[in-house]
Amino acid sequence: MKITISAIKADLGAIGGHIKPSQDLLAAVRNYIAAKSKGILIDYKITYTGDDIAILSTHEKGAENGKVHQLCWDAFITGMKVAKEQGLYGAGQDLLKLDFRGTCKGLGPAVAEMEFEEREAEPFLFLAADKTDPGAFNLPAYLSFCDPMHNSGLVISSKIRQGYIFKIMDVGCVNAEKIIELKTPEEIYDVAVLLRDQERFAVESVWSRATNEQAAVISTTRLHNIAGKYVGKDDPVMLVRTQKEFPGGGEILSPYSIGHLVAGFMRGSHNGPLMPVKQGTDVSFFDGPPIVSAAAYSVHDGKLTEAVDCFDHPYWDYVRTQISKKAQDIRRQGFFGPAMLGMGELEYTDMAQTLKNLEKRFTIKKAD
Repeated sequence: MKITISAIKADLGAIGGHIKPSQDLLAAVRNYIAAKSKGILIDYKITYTGDDIAILSTHEKGAENGKVHQLCWDAFITGMKVAKEQGLYGAGQDLLKLDFRGTCKGLGPAVAEMEFEEREAEPFLFLAADKTDPGAFNLPAYLSFCDPMHNSGLVISSKIRQGYIFKIMDVGCVNAEKIIELKTPEEIYDVAVLLRDQERFAVESVWSRATNEQAAVISTTRLHNIAGKYVGKDDPVMLVRTQKEFPGGGEILSPYSIGHLVAGFMRGSHNGPLMPVKQGTDVSFFDGPPIVSAAAYSVHDGKLTEAVDCFDHPYWDYVRTQISKKAQDIRRQGFFGPAMLGMGELEYTDMAQTLKNLEKRFTIKKAD
């Protein structure tokens, strides 16, 4: 059976600033989907990570289907109205353009979709990040698909060792989707050169060279490209199929024990370690730290099993403690140097205007 898995996520407003959506807001989105999804979706799950609400769904209509995207968009609009009625902060923050044009892409919400023929057993992971941007998935994707230190299949499995095709997007390109395809393992160093720049390049999707099947997809929307100014971080989502010709679930999750530094934290203008968290975790320390949740599912004939909370395990409690120490270390540096993002990202904030104003006051000192 050929199905599509769609993950569409947006910040519709939150309690106390950017902490978490209210129960009424969640209920509004959930009830709308429940009432309107018949004949459009096969199955769905409504979850939240930080202050973002995600609609994970299955259907047979393909990626960027107008009916599926309209359903999710209308559910978000319904939720935004509740957020405004409750006086939640940032109501409709990620709904940057209210004139729906057939797809949620380019309007603000994070969108990741995959269409494929179901295998006999079809496990996959849904990862949702908050207080960060699409580049946050660069290092984990690289390590899970390219590094045998995290993916033992690269030395054990004849299918996996054939490598993958990385489709990488230049997210600095505002007017078009600028994408390059690179093959691993032979172009692994070229992949590394691009992915190290998390703010400029982001993994759009990964494909198996053994079967030509899609392995993963990541949302690549940059909100400041749409709005022309800082309006919050991009808070990406990722879908990853696992096992057989793809990495195992544990191989996908392994890199998240690192707590690598990503863009995010307060006002989206700092660097901080990405913390793997349990489902339904809010944010509170300096509007962070940047977080990622992971839910494992199996799907058959489009029907989803219950979710397994991948980061709800004693091992990850230890990891979170180590990452908290890492977050404390970089936060002690405040706004100096690498604790904050470079000016390439901060130019979308009011800091750019401050620099312009100060520039007028500089004088050239004449040599004696």
